[in-house]
Amino acid sequence: MAPVEQRLLHTSLLTEGYTQPVGVAQAGQGYSVVDGYHRMQLGKHKPRLRERLKGYLPVVLVHQESGGDAERRAATVRHNRARGQNAVTAMSDLVRDMARLGWEDGRIAKELGMDAGEVLRLKQISGLAELFGDETFSQAWTVE
Repeated sequence: MAPVEQRLLHTSLLTEGYTQPVGVAQAGQGYSVVDGYHRMQLGKHKPRLRERLKGYLPVVLVHQESGGDAERRAATVRHNRARGQNAVTAMSDLVRDMARLGWEDGRIAKELGMDAGEVLRLKQISGLAELFGDETFSQAWTVE
């Protein structure tokens, strides 16, 4: 995970708490993380989070027919891909809504922990010309 995303996740966990538990699967006598590795790492190693959690992490046990390593890896990929597809659409919708409310790109980027390029790409995904209405363009010219 990139440092920017890790800081954003840490801030989110401190501010909103764990809105998603860490997904684990039975692995021998213990458990293996299937979804939420970074949430688990932050909860274990960041003092303020560890104190807030009193040493416990919110987890959910993922049911698997066979508990092999390949099955756990496949479950991780499924979780991440499903969330990733929805995350792009949801983030694009959020950027669109913020722009409609009159937020400038710089403010959107700051509030969502993005850079200007990410805001631009998400605006393009939503495909609305109105999102670029505040941009200045040069006059068009034609060849006679």
